[in-house]
Amino acid sequence: MTKETLHFLSYLSILNEPIFVDGTLGLAGHSISLVVEKKESKIKVIGIDKDATALKIAEKKIKEAGLVENFVLVHDDFHNINDILDNLSVKKIDGMLLDLGVSSMQLDDKSRGFSFSNPEIALDMRMDQSQSKSAFTVVNTYNQKRLEDVLKNGEEWHFRKIAAAIVSSRKTGPIVTVGDLLKVINAATSKKYSKTHPGTDTFRALRLEVNDEISRLAKTINHIVQILAPGGRLAIITFHSLEDRIVKNIFKQLADPCTCPAQLPKCICGKTPKVKVLTKKPITPSSDEIKINPRSRSAKLRVIEKL
Repeated sequence: MTKETLHFLSYLSILNEPIFVDGTLGLAGHSISLVVEKKESKIKVIGIDKDATALKIAEKKIKEAGLVENFVLVHDDFHNINDILDNLSVKKIDGMLLDLGVSSMQLDDKSRGFSFSNPEIALDMRMDQSQSKSAFTVVNTYNQKRLEDVLKNGEEWHFRKIAAAIVSSRKTGPIVTVGDLLKVINAATSKKYSKTHPGTDTFRALRLEVNDEISRLAKTINHIVQILAPGGRLAIITFHSLEDRIVKNIFKQLADPCTCPAQLPKCICGKTPKVKVLTKKPITPSSDEIKINPRSRSAKLRVIEKL
C-alpha cells in the first residue's frame, strides 16, 4: 500500500530536514519511495528492523538507489523506540510508519518456518534470529493452559482442541517440523474442509507469541505519540483483525480520552485529545494492488496526527 501510505505522508515535503522513522523497514520499499518523493526536503529516515537479514538486503537496495545519506539503519525492535532515539540524540520525530506482520521475504524464505509450503522445515518463526524463543519452544514447552491462551489470543477458534492435541502428541516425542504440527492440527479439527489453510490461525498465533507482536503494541503506540512533533503522523498497516482492533482502539482513546459521564454537558475530567484520527475507516488496498500482490488483501492502513 505504498501509494496510499505516501499520500498521508505528503506533509513531509513542506518540512525542512524532517526526521522520519520506519519502524519495520523490511526491504525498505516504503522508505525508498518516500525519500525519492521527498528528497528536496532533505529527509532523514531512521530505518529499524529486528531481522538482520532483511536489514542487509535493505542496505544494499538503499546503496543501489544512491540514498545512503538519507538513511540511518538500526538493528533493533521498534518497541525500543525511546532507547533507539536516545542513542541517536533525537528528541522528536516528524513521522513514523509501522508495517506489521511478516514480510514477503520472510514468507518466501522457507527455512524460517513462517509458511506451510515445506513440511520438512523446523518450527522457527523468529523474526530476530538471535533470540532463543522459537515456535519449537512454544509448542514443546508450554503447558496446555498457556498454549490455549496463546492460540485464543491469536484468534484460533479451536484453541482448546489444538492445545490438547499438541500436549498429547508431545508424549510420544517432540513436535519438530512444520509438517509435524500440521498433522496435529488436522487430527484435532475439521479444518481440512475450510476455505483457508487449516494451519493459518494456529501459525499466526504462534508467530505473534514468538515475536511478542501484540502485548507491547498499545504501550509502544503511546510512546510514539509522545515523541511525535506537533503535526507529525503515525501510520500503521495491519494484516489481521486482532492487530487492527488494537490499533483502532488505542487511536480512538488517544483522540477522545474523556472519561466524563455522557450526560454531562461538557468535559470536566481534564483529559484532552493528543491526536486526530485521519482515517475514519481503514484504508484498504485496491483491487489492482491485490492482483499484483495477493498477500496485501487483508492489509488495513490507519493514520493519526499529533495535535
